[in-house]
Amino acid sequence: MSSVTPIANGPRPAENSHRWLILVIVAIAQLMVVLDATVVNIALPSAQLALHFPNSDRQWVVTAYALAFGSLLLVGGRLGDMFSRKRIFIIGLIGFALASALGGAATSFGMLVTARALQGAFGAILAPSALGTLVSTFRDPRERGRAFGVFGSVAAGGGAVGLILGGVLTQYFSWRWCLYVNLIFAAIAVTGALVYMQTNRPDIRPRMDWAGAVLASAGLFLIVFGFSHAETAGWTAALTIGSLVGGVILLAAFTFAESRVSHPLLPLRVVLDRARGGSYISVGLSGIAIFGVFLFLTYYLQTIKHYSPVTSGLAFLPMIACILLSSNVSSIVLLPRVGPRNLIVSGMVLAGGAMTYLTQLTVSSSYAVQIVPALVAMGLGFGMIFSPAINTATAGVARKDSGVASALVNTMQQVVGSIGTAALSTVALTATATYLTAHHAGQLATATAAVHGYTVAFTVSAVLFGVGAVVAVLLLPSRRRLEELRALAQTAEAAAAISPAPADSLSSDGAIRAAEPH
Repeated sequence: MSSVTPIANGPRPAENSHRWLILVIVAIAQLMVVLDATVVNIALPSAQLALHFPNSDRQWVVTAYALAFGSLLLVGGRLGDMFSRKRIFIIGLIGFALASALGGAATSFGMLVTARALQGAFGAILAPSALGTLVSTFRDPRERGRAFGVFGSVAAGGGAVGLILGGVLTQYFSWRWCLYVNLIFAAIAVTGALVYMQTNRPDIRPRMDWAGAVLASAGLFLIVFGFSHAETAGWTAALTIGSLVGGVILLAAFTFAESRVSHPLLPLRVVLDRARGGSYISVGLSGIAIFGVFLFLTYYLQTIKHYSPVTSGLAFLPMIACILLSSNVSSIVLLPRVGPRNLIVSGMVLAGGAMTYLTQLTVSSSYAVQIVPALVAMGLGFGMIFSPAINTATAGVARKDSGVASALVNTMQQVVGSIGTAALSTVALTATATYLTAHHAGQLATATAAVHGYTVAFTVSAVLFGVGAVVAVLLLPSRRRLEELRALAQTAEAAAAISPAPADSLSSDGAIRAAEPH
């Protein structure tokens, strides 16, 4: 049932009659990738007990995934542009499933960490191809809004779903099922992809920028590793400083190299457009905050309020429901009317207000009074940020760059989210230790100090949302500018269908302009 259609320098593909089923397939794949960043957190204590590894090694079960995923995302995005996106999508799904099976069957700590790293590597292939498939499948702005509403819901709410699913599987089955469950997701998605997705091959295959791939992967690896190492060893540790400095140098060298090579891994035109650049920053700042919320609220509910894993996961349901509502209303109804700038600024303000509200938490706070209102506000705010930002980040981009543009969205959410989680954890631990030093007496001193650390982290998150609101005001486009970006992309496709444009006729906003006559 699949048909081959040119996707670069050729006619625009016919509208896929199964596009809504493809949306379901892509959403399942994205859910699998996003929830795996949190589902294992719930299973960690049980896995640690079963495999007998110390607390000092526990973070590597999470970090191994983030390191591989973050460092290889840009390469994974370019693979989708080079080959059939359907094929890359299926390879990513199968590889992710096999890595999950290996982790579920782990008999040692090393085996589990290796499996998690492989999950991250195949996730880096899968995530950009999933979003790239969505970008190329939905060309009509109205349908695209609906599709991105669903995708944004998964991107923002998948982590919370992971907490619920992890709690249920760990409590009623085994921690191993937190990994085995991916086999079910992958089987459904692979079957759907084989039946309904088109095999879109580029007429002219882009070359892989191997020098850029090495610089980007190594730089991102060192940045993520440095922040993760700081969580346990501190910011002044030689390895922490060396990793962070080395990562910055390598990424600077990558940026310089990309401006010089003829076939860059990341064409700078993709990120230098104000609309897309502002969207990437919005997704990144929100990623820091949302992962922080999951982490610290989960700690608070389980260690302070003594909720079970299942109950603490279910406690996030108000936020998930509001994300679903807000994402779809924002993308389908509001985005065409008010534009991304107004929506994302409003979402930043709403989410920042929710974080500020959470800074009032105490050991004796009530879930209904002190947590639910914040979860509702955050859910509404996240829905107003993620769906419009992801939609705008891929608007007007040339079809040949859609994979790497999609990879950047995932890079900002996952890499910056991982960095932010490590940084916020360090901030919280430092605040907790400082509070204990000053208030070490009393029966509830330890619990009170821990909550103080959480509230300091929520304060930092609130400030980040304030920064995000300012960035959105300055960089994000109005409704009219977003329409212009989409019109440019449509004009570019039509021009390419008539007369294929040479590579150097790419405009700064990523659209292909028809070659000018000499």
